[in-house]
Amino acid sequence: MIALDTNILIYARDPRYPQKQAQARALMQRITTDNTGVLLWQVACEYMAASRKLTHFGFTAQIAWQNLQDLQLVWTIAIPSKHVLGEASYLISHYSLSFWDAIIIAACLEANVRQLYSEDLNMYSQIGNLQLINPFI
Repeated sequence: MIALDTNILIYARDPRYPQKQAQARALMQRITTDNTGVLLWQVACEYMAASRKLTHFGFTAQIAWQNLQDLQLVWTIAIPSKHVLGEASYLISHYSLSFWDAIIIAACLEANVRQLYSEDLNMYSQIGNLQLINPFI
């Protein structure tokens, strides 16, 4: 299973970075076609908040909601259990991650996600069974 961090979903909609937009869209299409996509709860929430910065490009909250509904039809939704907080605490202390990055990684580990694509996690290539990949490098 493959998950995308919020920044990848935003790049797929952000016309300011055409090369990253194309790469993000291709990645989303590939994991949709392969039926390997996982939408993390936190990423969905962050996407709604972060998509506000695209409003001056005509991107509305209604479009963002529709994007999430479309993804729910083709990707597995991973809603974290209460145990994710404990795992995040462990990850913070052992890997010096930010709280939000630790939450995403803990949620991936709990959902048996094998690859997480993110622009933000370049200091590690793997944590546990989770491979961390920057698709823009």
